[in-house]
Amino acid sequence: MALFPSDRPERRTEPRRPANVAGVVVGPGLELGCTIVDVSDQGMRIRLSRNLALPDEVIVVEVGAGLAHEGRVVRRQGVEAGLKRQRQTRLGGLVPARLTAAREAWLRAGGR
Repeated sequence: MALFPSDRPERRTEPRRPANVAGVVVGPGLELGCTIVDVSDQGMRIRLSRNLALPDEVIVVEVGAGLAHEGRVVRRQGVEAGLKRQRQTRLGGLVPARLTAAREAWLRAGGR
């Protein structure tokens, strides 16, 4: 039995890259600060600023880069969540209506 996370066999097909990036999780009736902990080509792991239930579909705003990552929550454990990314969109300029709340959250977080 594996005692430490590094002892477990890796199930992912692509490597994860460490990150320490400020973000905001946006969903219906939800806007919550987070940190993007690591990323891969198809997903990301985030750490929420507090333990809160997330809806199945969320948008993670990467504040510094001005990106919205639309994704599905596939794993939850305490204040951490794993997401499978479905699409990524720049928040500068015009955005689709589905990203209006994400763009407003980005601007409130200091995005320009």
